[in-house]
Amino acid sequence: MLSDYDMSATIPASDLARAKAFYSEKLGLEPTREVEFGGGYFYSTGSSEFLLYPSGFAGTNQATAASWRVNDIDGVVSGLKAGGVVFEEYDFEEFKTVDSIAKTPDGSRGAWFKDSEGNILSVFQEQA
Repeated sequence: MLSDYDMSATIPASDLARAKAFYSEKLGLEPTREVEFGGGYFYSTGSSEFLLYPSGFAGTNQATAASWRVNDIDGVVSGLKAGGVVFEEYDFEEFKTVDSIAKTPDGSRGAWFKDSEGNILSVFQEQA
């Protein structure tokens, strides 16, 4: 039933102004429209969009909240680092990051970082 519809992420922010600045300054994203009721901002990225909205529960999810599929993970990670993004380093049994990038069991590669609100975001490149 839902397979015919687009889906978008919703990302909570405890400090909406701080989060808006992070997404602009660190990720190079600008809002495409503002939400009048309740506040928040929609952002377009690729062919999808996400909502950044005010919430006291921001940063409480300990799993990845949203991901970007990229074609050159090394270049994207390098560019984001140059812009001040700090990547998480993981050492799990399933995978370990090396220079901020982990190879997953299926051969894909991923890197994770937190936004200004503590939400975990990622970039990943599928196996070629």
